Amino acid sequence: MAREDNRRDRRDRDEAPEFADRLVAINRVSKTVKGGKRFGFAALVVVGDQKGRVGFGKGKAKEVPEAIRKATEQAKRQMIRVPLREGRTLHHDVQGRWGAGKVVMRTAPQGTGIIAGGPMRAVFEMLGIQDVVAKSVGSQNPYNMIRATLDGLKQEQSPRSVAQRRGKKVADILPKREDAPQESAQVAEEA
Repeated sequence: MAREDNRRDRRDRDEAPEFADRLVAINRVSKTVKGGKRFGFAALVVVGDQKGRVGFGKGKAKEVPEAIRKATEQAKRQMIRVPLREGRTLHHDVQGRWGAGKVVMRTAPQGTGIIAGGPMRAVFEMLGIQDVVAKSVGSQNPYNMIRATLDGLKQEQSPRSVAQRRGKKVADILPKREDAPQESAQVAEEA
């Protein structure tokens, strides 16, 4: 009995992180049969915890709510983790591609907001990104745009992971920032 309760507690803990979801597209599809047409619905949903995890799913059913439920379940199973800088933007600029869908995502300073269209915006909001500039080039198909966005986000690497892979320190990886005002003040004091 105690083992069963322990298992149940662990399962409740796994489901504890509440996921937000966003319906991106709903499409009525039809199948032609002998007696006429049978209509169904296809749903595209993006799910994320707004702390660096995101996934998408698609579901088909005879009714809209069932299609959305199926898509949400699939999205939760296919989540990826993306490293974020300061929890608000990307570490570096990145491009993603899927089929004819191409996207360009750029890091942005604080206060910029999410500058992206349609399905890409849903991915960034569910991921928890607050500042990003993104552009979709090519296909406007929401399925391809989301897949291209996730392809680019999978390429995202944090300085910590790069440093660990190279066997260096994070300070050696990041570019040196030159503080011009301090240097000019030192030159003025010497003169």
